[in-house]
Amino acid sequence: MQVNVIGRHIEVTDALRQYATEKFGRLDKYLPKAVQVVITLAVVKKVHHIAEVAIKSNGVLIQASEETGEMYSAIDLLVEKIERRVRRYKEKLVDHKHQGGRAEDYPGSPSSQPEDRIPQIIKTKRFDLKPMAPEEAVMQMELLDKDFFIFANAGSGHVNVIYKRKDGNVGLIEPAS
Repeated sequence: MQVNVIGRHIEVTDALRQYATEKFGRLDKYLPKAVQVVITLAVVKKVHHIAEVAIKSNGVLIQASEETGEMYSAIDLLVEKIERRVRRYKEKLVDHKHQGGRAEDYPGSPSSQPEDRIPQIIKTKRFDLKPMAPEEAVMQMELLDKDFFIFANAGSGHVNVIYKRKDGNVGLIEPAS
């Protein structure tokens, strides 16, 4: 496992780097050896301590972030959150490989706990993608009062997604060509 610790508006001390590396070392049992872990530690206005992680493993990207008043507690909470996500991801892989027996069927399995329940697809919706400009898609999204909108980009012909961001702005997701 390759762990990189990066600081934004904070100098990452050796003790902080070692603490984060040791904490994320717990994920070794869930992930293959060829994994890249990027931990970003940031401080905003000397009060908000933010820890973010991005894990790249076999083409899968797993991300999470936590914010507290102290950096070490942010790292602790982040490790707990990402460990749950990685465990859930590994259980899905095992579930798909064995098709017959689900991990939830076995008593004492981690996924039998309600907080680790794997969401199921309960509804499928199909619709025609109308070619339009991203600005038109934003207008459509607002007219429909939705948080996201899928459309065919008239300029590129690719499927794109427009979504509302937490800061009130709008984001555009485009496929890499």
